[in-house]
Amino acid sequence: MALSVSRSGYYQWLGAEQSVRAEANAELLKEIRRVYDEHKGRYGSPRVSQQLRQQGLACGENRVARLMRKNGLAARRKKAFRPRTTTPGQAAASNLIKELQPSTPDQVWVSDITYVATLEGWLYLAVILDLFSRRIVGWKLGQTLESELVVTALRNALVLRQPQAGLYFHSDRGSQYSSQAVRKPLSVIGAEQSMSGAGNCYENATMEAFFSTLKTECFPDNQLFCSQAQARREVFEYIELYYNNQRLHSALGYQTPCQYETKFERVIDIETNQAQSLDAATEDRALRGRTSSANAALQTAGAAAYRRPTGPKAGTCRSKSKAKNPRGFGGQSHPIPSTTQ
Repeated sequence: MALSVSRSGYYQWLGAEQSVRAEANAELLKEIRRVYDEHKGRYGSPRVSQQLRQQGLACGENRVARLMRKNGLAARRKKAFRPRTTTPGQAAASNLIKELQPSTPDQVWVSDITYVATLEGWLYLAVILDLFSRRIVGWKLGQTLESELVVTALRNALVLRQPQAGLYFHSDRGSQYSSQAVRKPLSVIGAEQSMSGAGNCYENATMEAFFSTLKTECFPDNQLFCSQAQARREVFEYIELYYNNQRLHSALGYQTPCQYETKFERVIDIETNQAQSLDAATEDRALRGRTSSANAALQTAGAAAYRRPTGPKAGTCRSKSKAKNPRGFGGQSHPIPSTTQ
């Protein structure tokens, strides 16, 4: 009774407080389930909470995690990462991107190939990813591991993007990437080929991470599609509709690859417009300065011309001390020249 509150009153207040909290949790759980279902169970609590915040719903990540755990909502678990190597190619390039952090799109493209299992046989997926935005810029799902698989993915990327000369194209040392069929188009667009060290898949870690995410979030739990048609449909939906445009990427500050590029382009456009406006203003000021100087020079020259004496007796001509000067040029009055002789 230290607070002058009866035992029954305290428990009544406590029950009401718990009831309000339970109602709030029930409403939040509905939103959590909606986001979870929209993303087909691919999101864990960090991405679910980020998605809800972006939609204007204030919630803590720990609270979201607790509700998801209590209601059995868990993101798909990634399989243990197992380093794998590819067959060495005919020729190898050095790793040119080891210390490179791209600052704009189309500076560094990374690529790799993975296997897709179906009940109708194997498919092979070649992917090209922009290291700046993590956007998939080109890909090809085919029935053969020949170099044409990578060539087609590269061709598809060049339909979407027009990189400038100096693009770094990084891959492992697989025979497809070492082939002349791939090297030739890269040389045509002025790209510099870069390769991971022999047997070192960690030097192409971004692509390995993408394939891990793809197989966790897109492939069936047993990693086996029922048909090749299903595999093609699911991979297309995941890359083109979901990954590039909807999936929040933690490395991009929980933005999608397309959002990240769009914001970057807007910033560049704003900076370019500001720089152009500044250059134009500087040029205008410079021109005004030159115009003012030119006008002053012309006025000075004009005044000097009016003051310049003329005629055979100019040297002895003196102005009268009290002479009126209706035109205000110097101290003397010049007659208006006659138009008739």
